[in-house]
Amino acid sequence: MTSQQRKIRKMLADKEGILLVHFYARPEVQEIADVLGDSLLLAQSAASSDAKVIVFAGVHFMAQSAAMLSPQKTILLPRVDAGCPLADMADAASVKKMKMEEPDAVFMAYVNSTAEVKAESDICCTSSNALKIIKTLPPAKKVVMLPDGNLARHVASVTGRQIIAWKGCCPIHQALTVEEVRECKQKYPQAPFAAHPECRQEVLALADFVGSTSAIIRFARETNANQIIIGTEEGILTELQKQNPGKIFIPASPSLVCIDMKKITLDDIERSLETMQPVITVPRDIGKAAKNALDRMLTAS
Repeated sequence: MTSQQRKIRKMLADKEGILLVHFYARPEVQEIADVLGDSLLLAQSAASSDAKVIVFAGVHFMAQSAAMLSPQKTILLPRVDAGCPLADMADAASVKKMKMEEPDAVFMAYVNSTAEVKAESDICCTSSNALKIIKTLPPAKKVVMLPDGNLARHVASVTGRQIIAWKGCCPIHQALTVEEVRECKQKYPQAPFAAHPECRQEVLALADFVGSTSAIIRFARETNANQIIIGTEEGILTELQKQNPGKIFIPASPSLVCIDMKKITLDDIERSLETMQPVITVPRDIGKAAKNALDRMLTAS
C-alpha cells in the first residue's frame, strides 16, 4: 500500500467513512475499497452500512442511489463529472410519455438510470438480478425495461416474457463486435467467452456464459478453463487476476474501457475527504419515489 493509500484509509477511519468501489474503477482505487463489487452489492452496502460518510468510486447514478437509500449519511462522489452515457439515454419526460402509451405495463428501470427515471418506474433491477426480479412481476403484465435495450432483449430471450426494450445501450458494450469475438475465439480456441448482458444480442449468441460482473468473476473462479475471453469493461481484469493468479484473461476487445469509470483517482478521493465535497443529494420528492423502486428491488433480491 502506498503512502497516499494509507493516508486515505486513515482519513476514512477518522471520518467514520467507507469507500465503495465498482469493479470497473482504477486498480489502485480497487485496492483500498471497503466494498468492491457490482451495482447490486454497492447498493446493498450503502443501504446497510452504519458509516456516517460514504465515498463512491463509480459514477453519478450509483452515488444518487446511495443518497436515496441512506439520506442521513453524507454521500461523496469525488468527480461529479463521472457520468454514465447509458443512464443519459432515458429521461423522466420520455418515461412519462411511454407510461401514457403503455398504461398497464410494469416499468422496470435498470439501476444504470437517473433518480428522475427511477422515480417514474415501478421497480429497479441490476444486471445480476434482472432475471430474478422479472419473475416477481405478474406474468400477464407487459414489462417496459429501460434504458438498456440489450439487457431487456437478453431477459426476454431467457424468460420468454413480453418485454418492450428501451432504445438505449452502454456504448462500451455495444461497441464489441461479432468479428472481434470470433477473432479472439479463433486465436484462443480452448477459451470460453464470458459476456456481460449489456452486449448486443449477436455477441451474446457467441458467449459460453452471460452474466453480470460479479457473475463473470464467479464463473472465472469455478471454470476449469485456464484461459477465458472477457466481454466487459477491462477494469474487471484486476479482480479476476487477483482471484485467479494461475489463469489468463483475454479482453474481447481493446476498446472495452469506460472513461467515466476511470475518472476518479486517488487524488480525487483524498481531496474529496479533505473538503467533504462534492456531496450528492436528491430532491426529496424525487428521492422518495425513486427509493420505493430501489426498495422493491432490494426486497425482491
